Amino acid sequence: MRNALLLFLGILNLLVLGAQEMPLEYRFGEKYNDRYRYSNLLTFAETHSGDKLLVRAYYQGLILRPKGYLIERYSPELELLDEFNYKLKGKDFVDGFVANGQIYLLFLSYDPEKFQYDYTIHQSPVGNYNFREKTLLSIPSDYVESPLDKNYYNRKFRSGFSTTVHFNKSRTAFAISLHHKKGKDNMHRILVYNNNLDKLFDIDFSAEVEEKNYAFEEMETSPDLSRVYLMGKAYFKKRRFKADERKFQYELLALSAGGTQTQTFDQPGKFSEALKPLWHKNKLICVGFYADRKDNRYNGLEYFELDPGSLNIEKSTFNPFTEQFMFDKFGKSDDKVIKNLVFKDVRFTDTGDLLFNAEEYFVTESMQTNASGGRVKIERFHHNDIVSVKLNSQGRLEWARNINKTEVTQGDGAYASYSAYTKNGHTYFFICTAAENPQLLNKERLIFKQGLSRNRNVFAIELDPQGKMSYEKIIDQQEARLPLMVSKPLVDTAEETLYFYAKRGSKKQLVAVAVK
Repeated sequence: MRNALLLFLGILNLLVLGAQEMPLEYRFGEKYNDRYRYSNLLTFAETHSGDKLLVRAYYQGLILRPKGYLIERYSPELELLDEFNYKLKGKDFVDGFVANGQIYLLFLSYDPEKFQYDYTIHQSPVGNYNFREKTLLSIPSDYVESPLDKNYYNRKFRSGFSTTVHFNKSRTAFAISLHHKKGKDNMHRILVYNNNLDKLFDIDFSAEVEEKNYAFEEMETSPDLSRVYLMGKAYFKKRRFKADERKFQYELLALSAGGTQTQTFDQPGKFSEALKPLWHKNKLICVGFYADRKDNRYNGLEYFELDPGSLNIEKSTFNPFTEQFMFDKFGKSDDKVIKNLVFKDVRFTDTGDLLFNAEEYFVTESMQTNASGGRVKIERFHHNDIVSVKLNSQGRLEWARNINKTEVTQGDGAYASYSAYTKNGHTYFFICTAAENPQLLNKERLIFKQGLSRNRNVFAIELDPQGKMSYEKIIDQQEARLPLMVSKPLVDTAEETLYFYAKRGSKKQLVAVAVK
């Protein structure tokens, strides 16, 4: 009997160990009541004391309209410390950040009396909310629809005013790009601020837009903020194109006390796609994808090392996707193409290897009939496959893996998509899905088929340093009764913990997942 009991305990122990292979621990905060059923998570940040601060825009009325912003502060133990209802209407929220014990909310609004757009900062001490408003800059312009609107893949530069804002990864600086076109006047201005709201650069970029329109997508800075790098698409204007030519090219713009510099990356038969600038150990690295033709399909990965001062390309490497990767992604189908990849997370290992992942993202539109018989345009946001890649310190491809998934949403995308965290060469992906049993094929291909349940399981997917894949359901939908906003976590690298906001209807809570 004793031997049988020991055997049973041994088998049970093996089963438990097998079910807890990943070094992940999670904990739930208390569920709290919430009076705002309809809201969107806008900003999730950490204060200098370790408190977790988030900002939500909430909507009320028979026809839902934005009414204000709810600011919530949680302790490191996931306890709700305080809430503040900032009642503010008529402004477009751009972004928010926490620095110097203050919370900063950046807005764009139109003043019809002065015929101008205003960028304003609303600033308050954290925990002692008393907001004051400061105007950063004003831009004379007629009113236009959606001045902050942008489309990664089909940017349209119409007459009027358009603008974008980009932060560096550490959120110590942000750049505002302003483009105003009216008649023969064509103004492009770029301003950069640090998180104290000091103006670092104010560049007149108008001469360059005589030939090309610029749509910036990524921002990077040197640690001392003396150099700012903006990566984007430059669309040619006054030029005839051959059948095999593109109408745009990726360009890197560098801002410094010495002025501006630009660098291009296209080579014969290789067109850059989704390039991202990275600062690593006093090196400027640009990594992304490339196509061998003009139709936006991706054929492989590219890697550049640049001199941070001159922008001269010192090394370039091109890695075509392998046949095995294409088979893992599409199976035996020959007519599938890879495109519309958007970076989600990029990390360097201690040995200088580069781990990054991207997601297939695109937007579709359709017309539907509403309750009154009118026709309305519906936008659907698609978050599909995850592509994860490892490049060695020389930019050579070690492996590329694909996680098959299909997600589509019409509204808040915070519950869709995924988040990722890298530690010791291992990358962990977190997704929230109704799927129960994903398929793992040869430890190199994982397929999630969406289930029908309203609740959501939380899965962790691990890629080890050799690219071998495993997965684990870390939180069951019966345990996590509220779905997690997996695509908008607060990542605490010091604690190696991801904090997720969970909400449904009138209930909310925080969930912490630690990587051990």
